[in-house]
Amino acid sequence: MAEKISNRVRELNRVFGSAPWLKPIDKKDYRVKVFKSGNSVALRMPAELGLLPGSEMNLRVENGEVMSLERIDRPKRKFNVAKVCGSATGLKPIKDEDRVFEERPLAWPSRGPVDPA
Repeated sequence: MAEKISNRVRELNRVFGSAPWLKPIDKKDYRVKVFKSGNSVALRMPAELGLLPGSEMNLRVENGEVMSLERIDRPKRKFNVAKVCGSATGLKPIKDEDRVFEERPLAWPSRGPVDPA
């Protein structure tokens, strides 16, 4: 039975491929819980939705009814070099002779020969 349904869905996808606006919308119902959190009201969402804790969402409401809930992508943080530039005035380039280190015995036992390939 499941195989027949899967074949039917594949056939419909082939038909609607040229007209995606005609494709039926995949809808699922989830039972959620509303509870009080401090002075706000919170909505507990199922983990099956794949939402990450701390992610921001945009809730659009029309005529007092919930219409959509969309994920908001946070902008990537940018590193401001101007704030760092000139802050470490005492640094000097390392001399070539200071870049060479002497061999020393390791504090843990050897695991055998290492294959470089």
